[in-house]
Amino acid sequence: MKLSSIRWRHYGMPVLQCQGERSVKAPLDRGRAPRDISAMTENNDKILTQLPARLKEARQGQGLSLDAVAKLSGVSRSMVSQIERGESSPTIATLWNLTRALQVDFAGLLDGAPTEAQIEVLRSAAVPTINNLGSGCRIRILSPPEEAGRHEVYELLIAEAGVLESAPHTRGAREHLSVFEGAVEVTSGAGSEQLQAGDTARYAADVPHAIRATAGPVRAFLVVQDA
Repeated sequence: MKLSSIRWRHYGMPVLQCQGERSVKAPLDRGRAPRDISAMTENNDKILTQLPARLKEARQGQGLSLDAVAKLSGVSRSMVSQIERGESSPTIATLWNLTRALQVDFAGLLDGAPTEAQIEVLRSAAVPTINNLGSGCRIRILSPPEEAGRHEVYELLIAEAGVLESAPHTRGAREHLSVFEGAVEVTSGAGSEQLQAGDTARYAADVPHAIRATAGPVRAFLVVQDA
């Protein structure tokens, strides 16, 4: 089901702004100032030198283009490119938005310390839901926004006799449907199959296709590839 364009409205990365910041001057220890200032300067220079490469590595590691990072972070494509080339130093707010979009640790990106394994949790109440597609259908979006058009995961909740019909996706697109409750009829082009709870169907999604509840209510998981 081609839901990528809708998902972006639900998955908005927060754009944080730092306002009203002020610096607090600490008493100067005149006996140690030259050594401390020198160490701080060297450390800052090292961070600024390594930051562009780390941001670029994080983006490429996620398989994201400059345009995708710009959409996810709210930072312009040209600014992201300039930062990666070391031609512009990001503000704290810009850096924060980039690290959120790239799903990397903010502190670890700056100091190079190894980051602990992190688990991203999307609570049930926060899952984006679409109710206005098809007839008697409720669709919950389970995959992250950066997977739009590549590997999309949905939970389908279909009332008895409900139907979800779709126009062809891009060439080569496929769907994987697993039924957990109820029964459905799946059609793909001229093909048609009946699925019961526990069954899985894989089929072409670059032709007209539909999922119809024949014994409801239906609960199923749908994976869309290369949509």
